[in-house]
Formats: sequence, structure tokens, C-alpha cells
Amino acid sequence: EKAKYIKIIIALLNSPSTAVIYECAGTLVSLSSAPSAIKAAANTYCQLLLSQSDNNVKLIVLDRLNELKSSHRDVMVDLIMDVLRALSSPNLDIQRKTLDIVLELITPRNINEVVLLLKKEVVKTQTGELEKNGEYRQMLIQAIHSCAIKFPEVASTVVHLLMDFLGDSNVASAIDVVVFVREIIETNPKLRVSIITRLLDTFYQIRAARVCSCALWIIGEYCLSLSEVESAIATIKQCLGDLPFYSASEEGEATDASKKTPQASSITISSRRPAVLADGTYATQSAASETAFSPPTIVQGSLASGNLRSLLLTGDFFLGAVVACTLTKLVLRLEEVQPSKVEVNKATTQTLLILVSMLQLGQSHVLPHPIDNDSYDRIVLCMRLLCNTGDEIRKIWLQSCRQSFVKMLSEKQLRETEELKAKAQVSHAQPDDLIDFYHLKSRKFVKDADDANKLNRILQLTGFSDPVYAEAYVTVHHYDIVLDVTVINRTKETLQNLCLELATMGDLKLVERPQNYTLAPESSKQIKANIKVSSTETGVIFGNIVYETSNVLERTVVVLNDIHIDIMDYISPAVCSDTAFRTMWAEFEWENKVAVNTVIQDEKEFLNHIIKSINMKCLTAPSALDGECGFLAANLYAKSVFGEDALVNLSIEKQADGKLSGYIRIRSKTQGIALSLGDKITLKQKGGS
Repeated sequence: EKAKYIKIIIALLNSPSTAVIYECAGTLVSLSSAPSAIKAAANTYCQLLLSQSDNNVKLIVLDRLNELKSSHRDVMVDLIMDVLRALSSPNLDIQRKTLDIVLELITPRNINEVVLLLKKEVVKTQTGELEKNGEYRQMLIQAIHSCAIKFPEVASTVVHLLMDFLGDSNVASAIDVVVFVREIIETNPKLRVSIITRLLDTFYQIRAARVCSCALWIIGEYCLSLSEVESAIATIKQCLGDLPFYSASEEGEATDASKKTPQASSITISSRRPAVLADGTYATQSAASETAFSPPTIVQGSLASGNLRSLLLTGDFFLGAVVACTLTKLVLRLEEVQPSKVEVNKATTQTLLILVSMLQLGQSHVLPHPIDNDSYDRIVLCMRLLCNTGDEIRKIWLQSCRQSFVKMLSEKQLRETEELKAKAQVSHAQPDDLIDFYHLKSRKFVKDADDANKLNRILQLTGFSDPVYAEAYVTVHHYDIVLDVTVINRTKETLQNLCLELATMGDLKLVERPQNYTLAPESSKQIKANIKVSSTETGVIFGNIVYETSNVLERTVVVLNDIHIDIMDYISPAVCSDTAFRTMWAEFEWENKVAVNTVIQDEKEFLNHIIKSINMKCLTAPSALDGECGFLAANLYAKSVFGEDALVNLSIEKQADGKLSGYIRIRSKTQGIALSLGDKITLKQKGGS
């Protein structure tokens, strides 16, 4: 009979009705796990992806394909190219879901086809006129990066294509490219020479300071031969332009102009906003809106005279410090590979001249802001090293930096491997577990077990001395809250028109008002109320019980205790990249700052206590939390069932008396999450109980 039904359903997959096809595919999956049936259902879903114009339908179909991928991966692997055809949709959500599904279906057999298609899509984003081409290109670059890390042999086919986007006006996309290049050049030694050559050729096109900083680090670490080192020094000098960066007359003109006119537009939009750094530390600094820079008009410097010069003339002295470190590394390496001492001394003096010029620029009145202390100290340190270099210092600069990067990559790979192993080892039943057959169980046993679980979530709504006793069992199903209220008449009289009146505060909505009941003496009644939830925040349900008796003409009111809906029911730990975390941190408007107040005296113990209390994932690598220095900074992340992001930064320091001090900052796009998480942390952070 079952086989007959399956044949009928497969025949119905050719129906002209979309609804019928969708339902039949779902029914087919639930009825049979045979590869042929699953493949037929998956093929049907892929056809719906292409034939339907409604984006909501496509998203639902992608959810179904995602479920099939989890349970029938082998079947889905063969359909990977059909799924990729959904990238033709201009909708970013559809493109993102498609790439997420595909990245988990890649095998050595299909990797070349997938990467070839992704490369074609990247090229299309150059010629297309769609507004969100930059965001789509960023997603494609991240997908290619993931493919290249899993299958290093494809890196050589994509790295040079992606390097064309180092000068992309979409800075997030350019950052993804340079991070990809940095990882590939270390993990694929055979590509080192070609990557360095291409990077030096295209360096002048880079327009964003953060991309320049990363590219300069790559140049400083991986230029090893004499020709590479000399080319690198020449490229940096060319991008810095002629020295000095300003003249005395220009300084006087700039001083006069600053009194009369506002500064011209540039890449840096100064806003003393707090920022979370990559290691989780929290600092107040001038935030830079990373966009393609427009040259300043007061000071000399344009794209024609070099990208580094133009960026320095906007006051970006962090980049200046990076330039100083890179030139110092290159000169130190030149001493090892250049036999002519004259050439080495010449390069050293030219570098010292550049560093002095940057310091003069930073202390002049040409720029609206002077050089910051950190960048000043870094540049001065480079000058001292060039004047007097010891073997230990040389080892630190030429070897230790790269070793730290290699260690970071290996730890990242180890962490990802452990996560994959943990996912693979999830077992629903141990080998020696008993097998329980539900239909053979005693109904009484099942009921007793359920009742035992309910006891943990029961809330008392009235006092024991009230004429009506009420308690509620609260069940949270993401978007719905079900209140199962037990009402007991403790009097000797019949209660008429007894009504449970509820009201809500926050983004909660009562679906329907419970009806009136008549309650006999010392009897009880179960009343159910449904409440809809529309956002992640701590809501409050309050109300009263109203009833009449035959002896009293007026209605009696019993006020109920408030029911607080816990935000922890809606958020769950999630993972995102450091770059994505910092981008969201800069964008989100709502911040809640909670001062640390705890009896816990160990930094890591306090961090673990907070993670457990607010159900979030620590994004900071365990290696970054190792050691005892009396200071700890970490980033935490979670996502709500409504797709909202919750970001937390914890920065604590151990005082001389052993107590912890510092702040926990919560940021989110909505006020509700920031306030609710702050309240939860304030309530739970004390510890020790």
C-alpha cells in the first residue's frame, strides 16, 4: 500500500499547481527515505527554485533543501549545481541561504565546478548595475575563501582573480580579499612569489586604510629575496610620494584656513565612539568610516601622488605606524640579503627620512588632529631599531611575528576541527541505552514524568490566604507563550462569572480573552491563555481574577503576581567572524553599559559565569584568554529566534585588593535586547550563590 501511495505522489509531482507540488514533495520525504524518492523530492524543490518568482516561496523551498541536506547529504551532493542556480535571484537573503547550503555539500569531486561558477558570479558583479552588488561580491569572496581553505589545491585558480578587488570601493569586500590572501600565502608556499608580485603591482589601487595595513603586513613578512625586498621598498616610497609631506608655507596657510573654513571631506569621520578591537579589548578612539577616500583640499595629496600619502594626509597615523614597521622589517631583511653595505645604508637613511617626515606631519598644524601617542611611540621605536639593531630584536621582528600568525591559523583550524567533531559525535542514544517503545509504556508513568518536569516551571500567582488560589505553568514556543493556569476555589461558596483578566507589557499580545466560568466550592479549573510574541525582550504579563458570589453584590478582585517572560527563552549562542562582530558593533545604536559588581575574584571564572548566565557564545579564542595578567577582554555573541543579533563585550581588571572591576557592554539593533540582557546580567553577575 505504501509503495502504491509513493508512486501516486511521484506522479503528482508533475502537477501544474505549485502548492500541490510542494506538498507532494514534503509528503514524499516523510513517507520514504529511499534515495530515489529523496532525489525526486530534491529535484522538485530545485525546479520550484527556478520557476517561482515569489522570494518568500524560494526561501521556504531553500529551508526544505537545508533539511534534506542535514538528513540526506549524499543525495544532495549530486544536485549541488542545480541548487547553485538559485544565485540568479537578485535577493541577498536567497543568495546567502543558497551559499550556506552549497558550502556544506562541497566534495573533492565537485569543488572545481563550484569554484568556477563562483568565479563567474564574482566577475558578473563588476559589470552589473545592481545596488547591492558589493554585498553580494563580499558573500562570494567569503564562500571562495571557505572553499580554498577546505581544498587548498583550488587556491591558485582564484587568488589572482580576487586580488583585482583589493581596491574595491566596498571596503568590507576588499578586507575579505586581503584576509584571504594573507591566509593563502602562508598555507600555500608555492603561491608566495606570484602573490607578492601581484600584490606589489596592484598595491597603488588600494584605497582603504584597513586594507592597506593588512597588505603592508603581508609585504613586510613575505618579501624574502633581494629583488622582492627592493621592489617592496620602491613601491611603498612611490605610494608615499615626495618628501616632505608639507612645507612651512602650507602649514601657515592651513592654520589660517582652519580658522575660517571647516575641514574638507575625507575618509575619517571623527566621532569619539567606543570601539571593540579584534582581541576583544574595548577602546575609545576616533572611528573611521571606511569608504573610498576623497582627497583633502587644504593639504597636498591626491590619488595621483600615492594612496598612502593621501591617507596619511587625512590624519590616519595608525597606518603611518604600519608603514614604519613594514619599512623597518624590509630594511632589516635587506641587511641579510644585500651584500653591498652601501645600498643597505642608503635604504636605511631613506627610511629614517620617511619616518621623521611622518612625525613632523603629525606634530604640525596642517592636520586637524595631532598624531596619537601610540603611533608616535611605534614610529620612534622603529627609528631606534634602524640606528641600533641587536640579534634578539632582529629575531623578534623577522621571525616571531610570523610565528604568531602561524600559531593563530593553526589554533583556528584546530577549533574548527573540534567543532566539526563535536557535531559528528552528537548521538541521540548510547550503545547500552534501553530502547523505550512509547506505545508499550504505562500511561500513568508518562503522566508522572511530565508532571515532574512541569513542577520546575510553575509560578504562584496568588497567596495561600486568598479565597481563590492560582498558579500558572508557562510554556514558551518561540513566537507563542501558553499559560496553563490552575484556579482553585478555597471557599465554601460557588463562584460565578469567574474570569481571568490578563494584560501585557512589551511586545506581547493576548490572542483572545479567556471566557467566564462557574466554580463550585473547593473545586478547581484549568484555564489556558495564548500570547503572541513579536520581538526579543523581557515582557511582563499581569492581571487579576474577578468573580461574583451570591452573598455579595459587588464583584471581588484578586490581584495576581506579575509573570516575567525570560529573554533567555528566545536567544541562543551563535558564531560570527571578528570582522562581522566589529561591523555590527559600529552600526548598532543601542548600548547598555553595566558596571561589574561581583564576589567572584577570578577573571576566567567570572567570564564563564556570565556566559552561562546569559546563554551566549564566546568569540574570543581560548588562546587569547590564556595566562594571568590581571586583565581580561572578551566578545560574546548570540542570535534570537527572530533573527536579531546580541553583542556583548566584557572588559575586566583585577584590583590590588583582589576584587574585579570593569564594564560589560551590550549592543543591539533594538532597545529591548540591550535593556533585557543588561537586567539579566545585573541580576546574575554577583555570583557566589
